[in-house]
Amino acid sequence: MIQVLLVEDQEIVRRGLKTLLEIQPDLQVVAEAENGQKAIQQMENLAGGDSQPDIVLMDIRMPVMDGVEATQRICQQFPGTKILILTTFDDTQYISEAIRFGAKGYLLKDTPAQELAAAINSVHKGYTHFGPGILEKMLIAVSVSQPAAEKQPPPELAELTPREREVLQLIASGLSNREIAQKLFISEGTVRNHITNILTRLNLRDRTQAAIFANSFLSHLENRDPKLQSKT
Repeated sequence: MIQVLLVEDQEIVRRGLKTLLEIQPDLQVVAEAENGQKAIQQMENLAGGDSQPDIVLMDIRMPVMDGVEATQRICQQFPGTKILILTTFDDTQYISEAIRFGAKGYLLKDTPAQELAAAINSVHKGYTHFGPGILEKMLIAVSVSQPAAEKQPPPELAELTPREREVLQLIASGLSNREIAQKLFISEGTVRNHITNILTRLNLRDRTQAAIFANSFLSHLENRDPKLQSKT
């Protein structure tokens, strides 16, 4: 049974979400909160007990403490609990910040019950999850947030091999591990190894951060900057 802490400031929305979640046989709402501060208090109250949440379903815009700050603090205090953000298409800036602080996925508030349950299960298993169109919009926002001429690649980028840079470009394009493997004629295991190396060398948390990073320096990856050719 996956135990969920539901954080949403609007009571009517919170009730509706709770109803959707509790009709799923493998999900249980163990606590609710109307803002980020209350969410942290609930996590502290439940920590170490049988009802400690596995997943926090977190609204991003709330009074007292928003979902971004609450995400940061919960990820620091309770690293075993994963956070799935509830969002709208207008929350791109908040989405990017919450990713940086450790959120594992994003869903639109009107996501159907079955998709909501599937996303919670996916994040619980260790995957990231993004609702339709959210990742694409966020990557576009990142790409236009700073003029290309001002973007300088970090020195760590030079540590990637040419194959790792290829994999990073394909991650930025939104391809899955299987699609990358098929495109490069390598195994999925090899793709996973390359991604692990990429994340380690660039000090990134997951493939979502890798996609954002790659889109920030896409011109350097595509042009094969001579300064990045130190490794083969």
